[in-house]
Amino acid sequence: MTSRAAAMRYARALFDVVLAEGDIERAEAELQSFADLVAGSEALTTVFGNPAIPAARKHGVVSALLQRSGVPPGPVSKLILLLADRDRLTLLSEVARGYRERVMEHHKIVRGDVTTAAPLAPEALKRIEEGLAASTGRRVMLDTRVDPSIIGGAITRIGSTVYDGSVTTQLQKIKQALVEGRQ
Repeated sequence: MTSRAAAMRYARALFDVVLAEGDIERAEAELQSFADLVAGSEALTTVFGNPAIPAARKHGVVSALLQRSGVPPGPVSKLILLLADRDRLTLLSEVARGYRERVMEHHKIVRGDVTTAAPLAPEALKRIEEGLAASTGRRVMLDTRVDPSIIGGAITRIGSTVYDGSVTTQLQKIKQALVEGRQ
């Protein structure tokens, strides 16, 4: 099993437990906070990734960190300790990402990105998000990027779906139609 698949299993299990017992947003914040703490420390990342250090010692370090970080006893701390016991702490950031995806899916939120030739005004971005929400049936949150090479229009990606309304693509289609028309 790949590490991504394992991380997604842990994330799904945590989500299912928290959904039945508690506050999914609070659990997300606790998990992300601990994952950021570990990722922000080169020493912790090295220790948790070192297979020569026994899992029992990693468990002790995690237990002390959980007490100091303010993560209350509950499903999140139990999962983090389980990862330590199984020597799988290297999956922590991927588990946090997978859990965030589950929360967004639960709230029917989908992320995407929109690329334009010039920066978008906030009102225009909001109109695009509302239009996509109407067509997808989900709340859409878009990240914006600027790429002057598309000349004008916009390219929007949501998951594997791409809506390409760029001037560059339109010009390529016209060119192709003209080339095919000559033959």
